Amino acid sequence: MRCALAATVLVVGLAGCSPPTLPFARLSGLVTSKQLDEISGLAASRAHPGTLWAINDGGNPARLYAITPRGRLLARFDVRGAKNIDWEDLASFDLEGRHYLLVADTGDNGGLRRDIALHVFEEPATLADGTLRPAWTIRARWPDGPRDVEAVAVDARAGKVLLVSKKRKPPELFVLPLADPGREVQEPRRIGRLAGIPEADPGLQRNEPKLARLSPQVTAADLSPDGRTLAVLTYGSVLFYRRDPGQDWREAVAATPEAHDVPLIPQAEALAWTAGGAGLYATGEFNPAPIFYLSPAR
Repeated sequence: MRCALAATVLVVGLAGCSPPTLPFARLSGLVTSKQLDEISGLAASRAHPGTLWAINDGGNPARLYAITPRGRLLARFDVRGAKNIDWEDLASFDLEGRHYLLVADTGDNGGLRRDIALHVFEEPATLADGTLRPAWTIRARWPDGPRDVEAVAVDARAGKVLLVSKKRKPPELFVLPLADPGREVQEPRRIGRLAGIPEADPGLQRNEPKLARLSPQVTAADLSPDGRTLAVLTYGSVLFYRRDPGQDWREAVAATPEAHDVPLIPQAEALAWTAGGAGLYATGEFNPAPIFYLSPAR
């Protein structure tokens, strides 16, 4: 598990960590394109079967990339009307019969940003290089100081965006309205905290204390297509919070999640349910980047 925090740790992991137990994880592919060397978000296309969308972290061009689950680059789309300040997550969802992608410009490693932005794009009809403009942008300001957020999911049925803080212990869960707010600046509302985030094991804490501190930080999230399971990725674990009928997310994330060690992904920061909800894909900020297919208990 603890081999996914950096490329150097991957080398150690290949020599000293056991592969994840099947059937939870298996290698799906490898991203080798130099255009995708800092993947920070992943989403399954709702418009193009067998296609994943990916974004790069801040400091890279504002682009969306279409790839296969095996890692082959299919198309790239330059974004007009939105900057990549610190893009950290990506979600796909359906709304009123249309297929959308939400890009979360919410990262804040330095703890300096009060203002964040969530850009919503309609999925392009064809997978050929082109340009995209946001259908709408949700601008928000934290009510009580900056937060680093790398995990964002969309609950389209409820008309909400879910945001999970990265460095707070325990991680905080916030919500924002999904609808187009026009020029109005929204305020994220905290509704709960995530229970059951595993700490690094004693061996890592003893031998690699810096990496052990990073291990429980939340780096990605995605909501299953049926709206019942919130998957959360940390540098060390993949967690599943299941919501019973009639239950709200505050209650769901307060319960102990199903937890698995993360596969051997350098700097694991991207997670996406398949369009059908049978499993997930996960990858990270490195090149070449392995893509793993994950199968949670049902």
